[in-house]
Amino acid sequence: MTAQNSATAGTAIAVDTGRPSARRRGPGSGAVLAGLGVLAFSLTFPSTVWGLESFGPWSLVALRSVLAALIAGCALLAGRVPVPERRHWAGLAVVAGGVVVGFPLLTSLALQTSTSSHAAVVVGLLPLTTALLSALRTGSRPPRAFWAAALAGAAVVIAFTVQQSGGELSGGDLYLFGALLVCAAGYTEGGRLAGVMPGWQVIGWALVLTLPLAVAGALVALPSEPVRLTAHGIIGLVWVAAGSTFLGLYVWYRGMAEIGVPRASQLQLAQPLLTLVWSFLVLGEEVSGAAPVAAVAVLVCIAVTQRAGSRGIRRTGADSRVGS
Repeated sequence: MTAQNSATAGTAIAVDTGRPSARRRGPGSGAVLAGLGVLAFSLTFPSTVWGLESFGPWSLVALRSVLAALIAGCALLAGRVPVPERRHWAGLAVVAGGVVVGFPLLTSLALQTSTSSHAAVVVGLLPLTTALLSALRTGSRPPRAFWAAALAGAAVVIAFTVQQSGGELSGGDLYLFGALLVCAAGYTEGGRLAGVMPGWQVIGWALVLTLPLAVAGALVALPSEPVRLTAHGIIGLVWVAAGSTFLGLYVWYRGMAEIGVPRASQLQLAQPLLTLVWSFLVLGEEVSGAAPVAAVAVLVCIAVTQRAGSRGIRRTGADSRVGS
């Protein structure tokens, strides 16, 4: 009896160590945190357009990464967070390449020729792309409803982009589709790492990892691209660095840890529509009638995939720990 009780106590300690109960404050606070993350993300494209008023795309991405990495480094030092184990650095490099470097750079290049509202509809496919890559990563088999909605959403996005570009895909759309893939890869790998360390530390260490490259990029890009400092440009730079890149991902991962991946993903479905609203209010863009229709259609398709996936996909490994 004594040995049995000892084994039971050991199991309880192992479970509690993996998921500290103090960090799970309940579904209400988790939904608020995840919602704040979505709100921060929805301002990324309008802020990038503002930032491009003062900086070139390469300079903007480099300065954005430098500022966000400095903020993340200060937060990690203040929290006395230990350096991750060596086996996690390859995954952190994927997160850094997809979320910190690839997505900001490709979307900044796209926004030189595409409007913020147009980009919002295309990137509205990001949750779906992430779900597809995650399914491939884990080897699980989604149900037929998942694939049907995935194909429908892809068809809507392709039809919208072709219609808006006069029958042909533009260079900006190619940048946006590339941004979808690299960001989805970063999210997928970040979700796996969030099973072994807090999500905000995942993005924090990914940012710190890119600091040397970001500093070198800023030193090269700033002299070779025009710099015209304006109030809009400075505000845009500060927001994409502090708001979108660090604080947005910080509250997003905290909320995701508390309410689970499926519920958090449902909240992110509002992001394209919010970006359309900000593009109209902040940038004064003329949103075409097709844009909100396409955005709503994409959201419906993604909602179906999320519901079908949460019911029919068996989570294993890190996904089961984060999304339970």
